[in-house]
Amino acid sequence: QVQLVESGGNLVQPGGSWRLSCVTSGLAFRAYDMGWYRQAPGKERELVAEVASDGATNYASFVKGRFTIYRDNAKNTVYLQMNSLNTEDTAVYYCNAKIGHLETWGKGTLVTVSS
Repeated sequence: QVQLVESGGNLVQPGGSWRLSCVTSGLAFRAYDMGWYRQAPGKERELVAEVASDGATNYASFVKGRFTIYRDNAKNTVYLQMNSLNTEDTAVYYCNAKIGHLETWGKGTLVTVSS
């Protein structure tokens, strides 16, 4: 059974940095494309960043230059390093694993950016 468990959600001050982690189990992690999505209150879920199985990355325009996604295949874990956070980054952040037509989601972790 594929499982994705996000952690790291917290209250962060504007301008601050924080890192999210997504630990996976039950899958051949190296073969999966991994992504972080987020859903703010009253908005639809949107892609934040993704890292393919070959290490190629893609970022939403609103986080480019501020966030970094990276994976540790030895630990079956994908991370999202978030810098220069602002209040608009407040959302539930979800981890996503994708291979072919198969897709699995974590339950999400809440990041609140507020002073």
